[in-house]
Amino acid sequence: MSGRYARPEQGEAPLRVTEFTDAACPWAWGAEPDFRLLRQTLGGRAEWRQVFGILFDEDDDPAPDPDAEARWYEGFIKDVAAHTGAPYAPRLHWLTGTSWPASQAVTAARAQGEEIAQRVLRRLRETTFVLGTPADTPEGVRDAVHGVPGLDSERLLRDLASEHVRGAVCADHSETRRPLPEVWDLVAPGPHPGRAKELAEGHRYALPTLLFEGPGGRVVVPGRRSFTDCLDAARTAAGAPLPDPVRLPPEAALARWRSLTGPELEALTGTSAPPADAVRIDTANGPLWLHPDEARTHPKTRISGNETPRGVH
Repeated sequence: MSGRYARPEQGEAPLRVTEFTDAACPWAWGAEPDFRLLRQTLGGRAEWRQVFGILFDEDDDPAPDPDAEARWYEGFIKDVAAHTGAPYAPRLHWLTGTSWPASQAVTAARAQGEEIAQRVLRRLRETTFVLGTPADTPEGVRDAVHGVPGLDSERLLRDLASEHVRGAVCADHSETRRPLPEVWDLVAPGPHPGRAKELAEGHRYALPTLLFEGPGGRVVVPGRRSFTDCLDAARTAAGAPLPDPVRLPPEAALARWRSLTGPELEALTGTSAPPADAVRIDTANGPLWLHPDEARTHPKTRISGNETPRGVH
């Protein structure tokens, strides 16, 4: 399998978590509060690997009316947000042309550390769901990740174009299109039950999907599920007790994650009150909170010299 697992602490029982995702998927964006809380709760007890499912492929037929297609997807994002509470941009300026550049960027960023890769992924998600300008080209990626702490952006752009990174994302693409039998004929309640998606060439996992594997067996958690469902699946696969949700004070959560939606703030901290120094970004569906250091380089609030940050309220 492509990618790599973030290694657990030495001596812990190995629980492997595979997350099938895409930077431009609104259901994956809406799952971030639960997935972040799950990663925080599992800590070093789990190895976590992300597989990029390529929601928008390179050989997809171009839309005959790009603006109409963007308006349709804008409505879809709004409908999903009604279930997830996730922020979304007031206007989606264009539909993502291809998921490949963003997927390759995060894959390339792993060579510079998993924490950096996650910050790159977060910036790329926010180009669609906060700015409304998806980073679907190398140039868009470059602008989105400018100023990510510790990131060598020139190296990232070189690695993004490498055969090695391209091959890793090709493997992700293939793996996502080999869904396990558990999701082929899945019937479940909810707005996004996670049944495998039918494609012209076969099937793929619904995005997002979590696959838990460990001493207790294998459990698939597809589509829109609660945090409790995810933690219960992790406990089953681990075959051992796991802690209750681990929450942080708001200041610590913002320092760790640097960018928090309203639902994330509540899930990760147990409160909706942000730290006093958090920078608020207004969206069409609630605020996004940035750490002050993040606000200095974020595409929405980038400061040049003594300029006033854009879009800050």
